Amino acid sequence: MGWNLNSDRPIYAQLMEKIQIQIVSGVYAPGDRLPTVRELAAEAAVNPNTMQKAFSELERSGLIITLRTNGRVVTQDTQLISSLRMQLAASMVQDFYEGMRALGFAGKEIADAVSLYSKGRE
Repeated sequence: MGWNLNSDRPIYAQLMEKIQIQIVSGVYAPGDRLPTVRELAAEAAVNPNTMQKAFSELERSGLIITLRTNGRVVTQDTQLISSLRMQLAASMVQDFYEGMRALGFAGKEIADAVSLYSKGRE
């Protein structure tokens, strides 16, 4: 997975988002053990302390759980995961619409563009 981090937002927040996406998309299923902080930090080319902060925030949200003998695992609360998935989708849709409106597209034009793009992808 490409981490593609940038400086427009805090790195730990971007790491959190990437891990959240991995969880809601099924890369890590409920109950799966996550790689260690050091492993993911090396993969993302970030300081382990930054990855630790991302993990701490994900734990605070309930998305991951620390087990004494088994490291960190994804929550088995599928409702929480499903809710997060919908929140992330809504945010992406909002960003898309704002971008299209910034280009001068109106509601129906946006829908037509999506429909045209979808047909070309089938």
